[in-house]
Amino acid sequence: MLRAGLIGLGAMGRNHARILAGLDGVELVGVVDPAGDSTGMLRAPVLPTVAELLALEIDYAVVACPTALHEQVGLELAANGVCALIEKPLAQSVETATRLVEAFEAAGLVAGVGHIERYNPALQNLRTRLEAGELGEVFQVVTRRQGPFPHRIADVGVVMDLATHDIDLTSWVTGQEYTSVSARTVSRSGRLHEDMVAAVGQLADGTMVNHLVNWLSPLKERSTVITGDRGCFVADTLTADLTFYANGAIDTEWEALRAFRGVAEGDMVRYAIPKREPLLVEHERFRDAVDGKESSIVTLRQGLRTVQVAAALLESATDGTTVSVAPSVADALDSAASAASA
Repeated sequence: MLRAGLIGLGAMGRNHARILAGLDGVELVGVVDPAGDSTGMLRAPVLPTVAELLALEIDYAVVACPTALHEQVGLELAANGVCALIEKPLAQSVETATRLVEAFEAAGLVAGVGHIERYNPALQNLRTRLEAGELGEVFQVVTRRQGPFPHRIADVGVVMDLATHDIDLTSWVTGQEYTSVSARTVSRSGRLHEDMVAAVGQLADGTMVNHLVNWLSPLKERSTVITGDRGCFVADTLTADLTFYANGAIDTEWEALRAFRGVAEGDMVRYAIPKREPLLVEHERFRDAVDGKESSIVTLRQGLRTVQVAAALLESATDGTTVSVAPSVADALDSAASAASA
């Protein structure tokens, strides 16, 4: 049995606790939260400090505390030889995210980032279909992620919190990195950070990207639309449904509609997909990685790349310019490591 700990008992932390309490091959031995367990439902002891959790000799920890504390907590775990699954975003800035990557890699520890959308059944199925060439050339990726303001988020804005979902899933589903971004943000709720962003970007293969993200809508929406030369896929990650709208092979005889639609409508197919809870799958993958098995997790370097793109969006919104996104930070770290060894 792997001995696991949890740091943070907020809304997401409680979900992690629920999964860890029933995860095969894992024992939840302790939880850290200075406020304690308000629900009284946890079987594991709730401790005030990370040091007390480390004294329980855990194999890995799930970090679900506020983003501003990720660096402090992560560095303490790495220094004590403990693997970590850190909630997204990895950190508040490229600099702090880089320090986390370097610390865990120097210690030779398994570490990952909780970009949960990668484990959404609709997006996993969509990625498989794109890799098989079912859409042909990809032209555009459009995401919409909106809903009411989550009062639990206080230390970052909508770009670092919500938009990092869309940044990561877009790059992962298409297999392409961002090369440039442009964004506009507003803050309408009276908070320090932005609560709405409209972004345009370009991927390495020329694919156009659009992200609309906000905390100002009573409508909760999680939509990813990918358009290519054979039609478009629509993934609803709230319901884990994936639908394909094919370009039609039959001409429209109604002249007015033909001119308006541009392409002919074809068949529409909603796929039947096995639907497992994404958070459970994420935990299973990370458990297996810690256990030394081959497993697909979101690495810290991938999480760092997402933070880099999010930082470029904020820079663009501040300066009103299109910002070029440098080659992957992971590549830069590889170059630095090679130079140091030489």
